[in-house]
Amino acid sequence: MTSRKPRVVLGVSAGIAAYKACELLRRLTESGHDVRVVPTADALRFVGEPTWAALSGHPVSTEVWDGVAEVPHVRLGQGADLVLVAPATADLLARAAHGLADDLLTNTLLTARCPVVFAPAMHTEMWLHPATRANVETLRSRGALVIEPASGRLTGADTGPGRLPDPAELFDVARHVLARTARAEPGEGGTGGSADGSGPATAAEAAAAWHDLAGRHVVISAGGTREAIDPVRYLGNRSSGLQGYALARTAVARGARVTLVAANVALPDPAGAEIVPAGSAEEMRKAVLEAAGTADAVVMAAAVADFRPADYRDLKIKKTPGTEPEPIRLVKTADILAELGERRPAGQVVVGFAAETDDVLENGRTKLARKRSDLLVVNQVGVDLAFGRPDNAAVVLGADGSRTDVPRGPKEALAEIVWDLVAARLESRPPD
Repeated sequence: MTSRKPRVVLGVSAGIAAYKACELLRRLTESGHDVRVVPTADALRFVGEPTWAALSGHPVSTEVWDGVAEVPHVRLGQGADLVLVAPATADLLARAAHGLADDLLTNTLLTARCPVVFAPAMHTEMWLHPATRANVETLRSRGALVIEPASGRLTGADTGPGRLPDPAELFDVARHVLARTARAEPGEGGTGGSADGSGPATAAEAAAAWHDLAGRHVVISAGGTREAIDPVRYLGNRSSGLQGYALARTAVARGARVTLVAANVALPDPAGAEIVPAGSAEEMRKAVLEAAGTADAVVMAAAVADFRPADYRDLKIKKTPGTEPEPIRLVKTADILAELGERRPAGQVVVGFAAETDDVLENGRTKLARKRSDLLVVNQVGVDLAFGRPDNAAVVLGADGSRTDVPRGPKEALAEIVWDLVAARLESRPPD
């Protein structure tokens, strides 16, 4: 098998966020991808052709009439491993949903037989308009991944949903999608189509290999809760949120609608995920249970405090010379995972995490039964183990008696295995 660079078509439509696509292009090319930039004509009003050509190393055109002998309006889509449109304006989404082919980018979208990812960027009113929502649903029904935009500052003084996600996070989505399609269809030709007609006939057929959570709503908890002692101090733990965020990123790349309940995490928001902040165990409980009501799967990756102070001090506890501080009496916090297991709707898959320092498997099996989870990810924690590290090792125990050993590796690898196991359990339940 010969190795070649993954081929990416980066579509750029006419929005102010087009300048951010330059950073996305740089990340793609510097990580070994062969990128052809296909802008719309009006996109060149924001970033000119010389910039795209210099950064990609390829000539840039918006027209189907340039290089006609090479049939670019067909070959670009046929030969790509991924088509990524960032930013995707309301106009571009509408033209793609209705199958228009009036420039090189829309022609490429029609001929693509690989994963197609749209990263919308527009004003809030445009994103929420019924016409745009219908176009998004049409594209998703055909197998495209349309990432939910971020919320934040837009052009002018406007703020709200419609902001293009951070280029680094969009790069992660592209990387995950390419990795999944490479695993699904290994071989010299990758996942892109070929001139001889081999490979998937449509983008929807290509999506079947990597889009297995499409139409699913998943809820993920991440980070570590903090239980206040006084206005200054708290009881907490070492969780960084890295594993929960890896679960969110991989779920987005597999097509899921993701609600991420994040407790005290200092990490960039994963592209396409709805972020719900939580501080304490009780705040996380309320947020998770509310989101879980419509979820197909809930994954409790957060390190939720088992105890909280029984009494909160309104003023900072002073260190008085010659006296010892009063003991802090602790009480148990709510067991969110056990409550999920009891309250779950029919068909919902519940996954827990068990961080153990000793008797790892024995404690894990006991927790699996007690908490009524479908799956329990059991991992050993401690100094330089799991918390705050980019890698993890675990054993995933199933209520059906299954056991999946996950060797130490990137947390994203563990996340993919967790979603593989969840997806298999969701197969019998059709998505909404």
